[in-house]
Amino acid sequence: MKIPPYLKKGDTIGIVAPAGFMAIEKMQACIETLDHWGYNVVMGSTTHSQSNNYFSGTDEERLNDLQQMMDDKAVKAILCARGGYGMSRIIDDLSFKKFKKNPKWIVGYSDITVLHSHLYSNYNIASLHAPMAAAFNDGEAENPYIQSIKKALEGEPAAYEAESHEFNKAGTAEGELVGGNLSLLVHLIGTDSDIKTKNRILFLEDIGEYLYSIDRMFVQLKRSGKLDRLAGLIVGKFSDTKDTERPYGKNVYEIIHDHVKEYDYPMCFNFPVSHEKENYALKVGAEYELEVGGDKVTLNEIHSRLVDQDDEEDS
Repeated sequence: MKIPPYLKKGDTIGIVAPAGFMAIEKMQACIETLDHWGYNVVMGSTTHSQSNNYFSGTDEERLNDLQQMMDDKAVKAILCARGGYGMSRIIDDLSFKKFKKNPKWIVGYSDITVLHSHLYSNYNIASLHAPMAAAFNDGEAENPYIQSIKKALEGEPAAYEAESHEFNKAGTAEGELVGGNLSLLVHLIGTDSDIKTKNRILFLEDIGEYLYSIDRMFVQLKRSGKLDRLAGLIVGKFSDTKDTERPYGKNVYEIIHDHVKEYDYPMCFNFPVSHEKENYALKVGAEYELEVGGDKVTLNEIHSRLVDQDDEEDS
């Protein structure tokens, strides 16, 4: 696994909007915080979009903006302004020829799960599942979840704790961390961006889904073998779930537990990865140790090998 170079003060972070539209005013707190951290910030053309529909630009505009940031050697990390929907419309047209030789951190979650999974599955390059621009608003720049982005980008190994949950299954697991948004991971099954889960620690979260849809997506994960031979499972928060007029009859964690309780690997529920404020930065592809105990859960990063000259020559 290739770990992109960590950042130092004076490095440049690019901000792009490769999927849904976001007004640039809502990015201002993020820009100011990155500047306060000591980074230069450059804004992609999609952050100034005049789009009058859902997307931050046409497929071609979003593709070109992201491609330019990926290829620019002066840009050391790319932070996505927001997710929403749109990455899967452009992922197959992105060129990774230059990015493979000069990888950099790509930061985001939700729809950016597509890009994280594609980088991991095809190029063995780690990326950062973490809060995006809007999470910096309303004075939140000092919260531990935003601060976890800074620590991750600067190379401080992650060490997180979470409370116990009644559905947790005790044990210890080690493996590369993969995952992200449940609906996007299911969307990627059978594509070039599909992820391998065997002997990995899988993390999942989502927002705004009907309870029956979450059940259906877990059926798809099981039928496709994604849950069979995990090292461990991290179930994050599932925000704003919706029910049908005739109630489904179970809450979201009960639904998920019914699907995974047969497995012997360690698992935890209600871990702070989500569409809410509680969303720790997680390095997709990095090695972690998950320890699920009776009173708490710990997730510790155990290995992050930087890209070296041999990696670049082998690319």
